[in-house]
Amino acid sequence: MNASSVDISNMLVADTSLGLTIASNLFVGKEPTTPDNVVTIYDTYGFPNQLTLAGKGEDYYYPTVQIRIRNRDYRTGYNLAHNIMVSLHGRAQETWNDTLYSRIANTNGVSLLDWDDNGLVRFIVNFEIQRR
Repeated sequence: MNASSVDISNMLVADTSLGLTIASNLFVGKEPTTPDNVVTIYDTYGFPNQLTLAGKGEDYYYPTVQIRIRNRDYRTGYNLAHNIMVSLHGRAQETWNDTLYSRIANTNGVSLLDWDDNGLVRFIVNFEIQRR
């Protein structure tokens, strides 16, 4: 089973309207220092796994991911964050890399995180996931 961040990166690449390419402007787990305009996906805290059917192939996991969008321009960064939110929110019953994603839900809309030391704006978008 892949980390949720890996499968989510594949989903974002598949949505060609976002213009994201892995290792070019889309990264998993660590934000690079360059280029300026990047999207990075992080595996975050999550919720307890379902135990009722443990070991019977019906186990559900409830991870979360945070997607951080860094950009030179406030509006461009915000719009990309919003488009990522729209692309992922409400997805259900999709299989990616042999993992069934029963539900992906945005938890907070687009939020300004900060401005980094280079004057680049960073937004975050968080998602709760149900998968097995």
